[in-house]
Amino acid sequence: MNFLAKLLVSALAVFVVAHIAPGVQVDNILDAVLVAIVLAFLNTIVKPLFTILTIPITIFTLGFFLLAINAFIILFADKLVSGFHVNGFWYALLFSIILSIITGILNVVFGISKTNIRIHKNKEQDY
Repeated sequence: MNFLAKLLVSALAVFVVAHIAPGVQVDNILDAVLVAIVLAFLNTIVKPLFTILTIPITIFTLGFFLLAINAFIILFADKLVSGFHVNGFWYALLFSIILSIITGILNVVFGISKTNIRIHKNKEQDY
């Protein structure tokens, strides 16, 4: 059940971000669901392999190369889903960054994330 909820939130995020980010287009909500499924698969199977193979460059760039891996995963999804179009690497990079932020926010809003956000009010102290 939690996987389905995360998948639907990811699909909603893909649909929203594709309409916000330049250079990225998703034809309809069903294609957004398909993109979410493909990204889940690629992030589970392909991304760990890329990450292991690029450990030296990832260490050299202090982890920033992982953003490039995310962009390549987005470009790979572009090739696999006909209703999803990305105009190049930099647009894929921007899309992946915005998608991560929006997905994180939506997971918190819909209560899917295990992150607890608490605001504590400090008592004022007299000095």
